[in-house]
Amino acid sequence: MRTVRRTVPAPEGLGTEVVGVPAGSDLELDLRLEAVMEGVLVTGKVRGTAAGECVRCLDPVTMDVSADLMELFAYPDREAGEEDDDVRELDGDFIVLEDAVRDAVVPALPFQPVCRDDCPGLCSECGARLADDPGHVHESLDPRWAALQGILQDDEKES
Repeated sequence: MRTVRRTVPAPEGLGTEVVGVPAGSDLELDLRLEAVMEGVLVTGKVRGTAAGECVRCLDPVTMDVSADLMELFAYPDREAGEEDDDVRELDGDFIVLEDAVRDAVVPALPFQPVCRDDCPGLCSECGARLADDPGHVHESLDPRWAALQGILQDDEKES
């Protein structure tokens, strides 16, 4: 068994269009490598900082992300019949962690990140930030009553 702690640059595509870990930013790996019968079992934590936009008000958001990693890297000289597409193989004497890190971190990211839990978002009519103006309202008439509003205006003109 071997314990490995490293800080590595984040690979491309570590996230979604809404939120993700920027490429090249620091990822902290705290891993344990164990030799098992089938290969090398890698377990541990991956930590980094994700950046994105609040889905309600579109302000920038940053958050700490921590994900558990558990992956078996099989020896490349396995017996025939042991083929499994889901099993990653050792690359010679090396373990390539990029795909395993992506598979652990991306599901740990929030599906809809918000700048704060009570973010009111934007006005649906004019796009104003409702956090800046909590009393923001628009006089709007239900379109189903628009025809009656026209009759009321005609009555006012006749008077």
